[in-house]
Amino acid sequence: MKRKVLRVIDGETVFPPPAWMMRQAGRYLPEYRASRKEAGSFLDLCYSPDFAVEVTLQPIRRFGFDAAILFSDILVVPHVLGRDLRFEEGRGPLMTPITPDEIAALNIEGAEEKLAPVYETVNRLRNELPDETTLLGFCGAPWTVATYMIAGHGTADQAPARLFAYQHPELFEKLLNDLADISAAYLIKQLDSGADALQIFDSWSGVLDEDCFDRFCIKPVARIVAKVRSVYPDARIIGFPKGAGLLYQDYREKTGVNMLGMDWTVPFSFAKQLQAQGAVQGNLDPLRVVAGGKALDEGVDAILKHLGQGPLVFNLGHGITPQAPIEHVQQMLDRIRNQA
Repeated sequence: MKRKVLRVIDGETVFPPPAWMMRQAGRYLPEYRASRKEAGSFLDLCYSPDFAVEVTLQPIRRFGFDAAILFSDILVVPHVLGRDLRFEEGRGPLMTPITPDEIAALNIEGAEEKLAPVYETVNRLRNELPDETTLLGFCGAPWTVATYMIAGHGTADQAPARLFAYQHPELFEKLLNDLADISAAYLIKQLDSGADALQIFDSWSGVLDEDCFDRFCIKPVARIVAKVRSVYPDARIIGFPKGAGLLYQDYREKTGVNMLGMDWTVPFSFAKQLQAQGAVQGNLDPLRVVAGGKALDEGVDAILKHLGQGPLVFNLGHGITPQAPIEHVQQMLDRIRNQA
């Protein structure tokens, strides 16, 4: 039997809807924190198949989510391109900002081969996961990855990348195209290794004006999708342009993704319009999981009421936060599953 998440991506309505959470293998879980400590560093956790398989499986064992997403990070791509990526507690990812000359000299040829431990992780996961669990591979969208490469860290509105794009348009286009091409190769190898579907995270798409959204978000993701589909014509791909607002409207058609991941700010009236065009995923405010109680129940019920009669994968509108209590995750899942 086809896995539930795949049925929804293909346009089928499944009720109660299948559910998983972005960042479901994360710091809210004590077993994850123990594995992270044992691994020694976050990158060691990502690049060690033993650790990466273990932490990917932890939320599946505990909660029985309908999908497992490969444990890795969107910034492994710039890392294998030679950027000095490091993660510091309380500061997140850091790297030396890339210069215009370095972008001009950037060579992506064969760089995806350096991610062989990730492909081993995917292969082992597909063999170890329950048959009914969908295995999701992923990458960061070129715009979002580029913002970290240019600023060297996360910023509130990605002003460094926006300014760089205005001042160096040709170089910025090269960077986005290079990132799209290596990301496509990376995703193809994840499918080769056993991933069932893919998600492309564009976490910073919401800071762009309409023209830049088209050039920096739409076109690079469309390039990835086209390259993946040239090898896997039926590849199932989820696009998540967080904060895109009204620009969600044409994202599916222009990029070629199958399913739209929506953040929690998308109104249900608009979400239903998007769902009329195909499957959607989302979009519970992660802070409702922190709050629990009535706020969580009301948030779950509203999504099921407005979107449950169409193709929906239940998810959060962004990643679960480290302070979310485990019992609130179980409350959310019980609320969804008890609809049957």
